[in-house]
Amino acid sequence: MMMDIFVILNWLKTIAKGRFTDMVTDKSIKQLEKSQIALTLTVDAEAFEKAYSDKIKNYAGKVEVPGFRRGHVPTSVVERKFGDAIREESSFELMEESLKETIETLDADSRPLPYSTPVLQDEEKLVPFKKNESVTFTVIYDALPKFDLPEYKGLEVEVNGYEISDEDISKEIESLREQNSMITSTGKEAKSGDIVNIDYVEIDEDGSDKPDTERKGFSFTLGTGYNYYRIDEDVAGMKEGDEKEISKDYDSEDEDARDLKGKSVKLRVKVNSVKCKELPEVDDEFAQDVSEDYKTVEDLKAGLKKKLDERAEGTLKRAKESAILTAIKKEIEIELPESMVESELSSSWNSFLKQNGLEAEQMEMLLGMQGQTKDSILESWRPMAVENLKDQLIMDAIQKKEDFQVSDEDVDAQYGENLKNIKDEKTRDLYKSIYIDDIKFAKVLPFLMENNTFKEGKVLSYSEFISPSEIVEEE
Repeated sequence: MMMDIFVILNWLKTIAKGRFTDMVTDKSIKQLEKSQIALTLTVDAEAFEKAYSDKIKNYAGKVEVPGFRRGHVPTSVVERKFGDAIREESSFELMEESLKETIETLDADSRPLPYSTPVLQDEEKLVPFKKNESVTFTVIYDALPKFDLPEYKGLEVEVNGYEISDEDISKEIESLREQNSMITSTGKEAKSGDIVNIDYVEIDEDGSDKPDTERKGFSFTLGTGYNYYRIDEDVAGMKEGDEKEISKDYDSEDEDARDLKGKSVKLRVKVNSVKCKELPEVDDEFAQDVSEDYKTVEDLKAGLKKKLDERAEGTLKRAKESAILTAIKKEIEIELPESMVESELSSSWNSFLKQNGLEAEQMEMLLGMQGQTKDSILESWRPMAVENLKDQLIMDAIQKKEDFQVSDEDVDAQYGENLKNIKDEKTRDLYKSIYIDDIKFAKVLPFLMENNTFKEGKVLSYSEFISPSEIVEEE
C-alpha cells in the first residue's frame, strides 16, 4: 500500500507542467508537528479583480433579471444585485486554483499525501473579500514524514536461533495422523473427544419450542466448548437417539457467555450420532500414504525434518529483516500523520474482508457475535500498522539514497507480459515507471541483509521460534 503512495508522489513530480503563474506573490512553508505542513500563499489583487470581472461577465450571459432579456443583462446590474456573492465565489475559486498550481511546484516531500485534503485556516477572517486587495491564506495538510537516516550498514544485530527436536517431528506426525483419520460411529455413550451431531431448540417454561432458536444437524467435538450454549458436560453420557431437556444458568460475570450472561435457558437436545476418530498406525504403509516420496517411517521423519527446517529458515530470514529495521528505527524519530495511519488501517480492513470473502456488514455482525467491533479490531491493528509504515518509509529513504539501478531487462523479466498488453505509449511509460520503483524497492531488504551482520541469541525450540514474539532477542 505504501508503495502506491510513493509511486504516485514521484509520478506527480515528473508531470508537473510548470503552470504556476505570477498571481502568487508570496509563498511560505512551515513544518508542523506530526508531519503536518502549513502552506501560506499571497495572491495578487489584480488576479482577484480579473477573476471577479470574468465571473461577472459569465453570469451576465446566463442570469435572468426581470426587465432584461436572458443574455443581455448589463454587467453593472449583475454586479449591483449579486456582486458580493460573485466576489466570494470567484475569490475562493482563484485561491483553490493557486493552491493546486503551487502544490505542483513543491517537492514530493512537501506535497499533501493523496488522502490528505488541505484545510483552509481562519476562513472567517477572509470574508468579505475586499476590492483591489491581495489575499493571504493558509492551508494545513499531512505530508510525508521527514527524518534523517541513521547508519544502516555495518550493524550487528542479535537474532534468536532454533533447533528441531524429535518431539517437534512427532507433533508433525500426529498432525498427519489427524489428517488421515477415519470417522466411525462408536455405538457408545458420548465422551470427551467424541464428535457428536445434535438437534437442539430452546423451550419455554411450558415446554413449547422457540422456533427461531432451532438448530438441526449441529456437529462439534465434545470437550472443546465450540458450541453456543456450552453444553459439553450435559451431552456427555448420551448415546445416539437419546433426547433430554437441559437447564443452564449463566453467570453474569462470565465474559465467555457473551449475550447469555445472567440468563437461564432450557433446551431440548437430541443426539443424532456419536462418532470418534480412528488414527492410523505409524508404519511404512502410513508413510507411503502421506507421500509417494516416502518408503519408510524413517524417510517420513527425514522429510518432515527438512520441511520444518525450510519453514524455520524462512522465519529466520524475516526475523533478520525485521531486526535490522528495528535497529534502524531505534535511532530515529518518525512522526506519522494520522491520515497515513488511517489509510493503512482502511487498506488492512479491506484486505481482511477480501480474504474472508465477506461484506463489511457481514463481518461486523460476525465480530459482534464474538464481542468485538470494527473499531476494536482496527485499534488492535494500529501498533502493527504504525511499525509497518515506519519500515516502508525507511526502506524508501534507503532506496533513494542508494540509487539502485534497474535495467530494461529487469523490467522485461518481471513485467514484460503486462507491458505488452498496454498499447497507449503514455500509459505504458507510466506503468513502467511504477514497475521500476517497485523493483528498486524490492532491492532494499536484500541490500540490508548483505551489508549487516547477525549473531545468534538464544536457541529456541521450533515451536517457540516460529512464534513471532520470540524471534528477535529482547533487550
